[in-house]
Amino acid sequence: MARKKIALIGAGNIGGELAQRAMEKELGDVVLLDVMEGVPQGKALDLMEARPVDGSDCNVMGTQDYKDIEGSDLIIVTAGLARKPGMSRDDLLAKNLDIIKNVAENIKKYAPQAFVIVVSNPLDAMVYAMQKVTGFPHNRVIGMAGVLDSARFRAFVAMELGVSVRDVTALVLGGHGDDMVPIIRLCTINGIPITDLISKEKIDAIVKRTQMAGGEIVALLKTGSAYFSPAASAIEMAESYLKDKRRVLACAAFLNGEYGIKGYYMGVPVVIGANGAEKVIEAKLNDEEKRALLGSFEHVKTLVDSIKL
Repeated sequence: MARKKIALIGAGNIGGELAQRAMEKELGDVVLLDVMEGVPQGKALDLMEARPVDGSDCNVMGTQDYKDIEGSDLIIVTAGLARKPGMSRDDLLAKNLDIIKNVAENIKKYAPQAFVIVVSNPLDAMVYAMQKVTGFPHNRVIGMAGVLDSARFRAFVAMELGVSVRDVTALVLGGHGDDMVPIIRLCTINGIPITDLISKEKIDAIVKRTQMAGGEIVALLKTGSAYFSPAASAIEMAESYLKDKRRVLACAAFLNGEYGIKGYYMGVPVVIGANGAEKVIEAKLNDEEKRALLGSFEHVKTLVDSIKL
């Protein structure tokens, strides 16, 4: 059986990490595309030389030519500028929108059957633009945000309690920004609510740290933004699609009335299987959670409505 073909648009820090994880998990052959001459080729060659150590037979190639993504089953888009200290994700909108439009046009031309995962920021606006320009069905264009946001929330809870991250479940809804909505009531340690184990003050601090987690890393790195955790999160989504795992993952999915929102992409739990984003799962929220989610949506709506496509 032929291996799946995975195209990674953007060979920066996240793109390189995505290529390595896809190769190690043997998810498929990888095409790494970037506008920077030599960068995708160099990273691809480096990864090819690591294969004997990893025991992976998947191939990795680097290119500047969109024709090489032809026939891709899955595309992950990280192209665009990264944040610098003091910048919000929203500050990237105008510059990254032009990049995403160009990427989308080439995906439409060369890989019209692909499932597309967008990672570029500001996420909720970029995934909306990707779907509009490609014209792909909504179930084949999705954004990576909630997996990462939920992972950060889980990490901070596990760090606070000194327990395995495997036993922490969490759900973060809303836009991928500072007003994302970690649902405290639904966060558990192997079924035990965190409210039984952590004080309200500490939970509030963990929520705040989750909302600002991307900025915390940007401030420390000074020359870029997070890449290990975003790559791990996008690969979790990719694997669920390629292997038809039907995982329930928080993703920026198109909403058609769910959660009282229609016509926009935003972070919600989604079943990801062989047909892409197969179903939005609607969690029952209390009034306070609904208010917070609609507040986050208003921010997403403002950003998206400023896009002229």
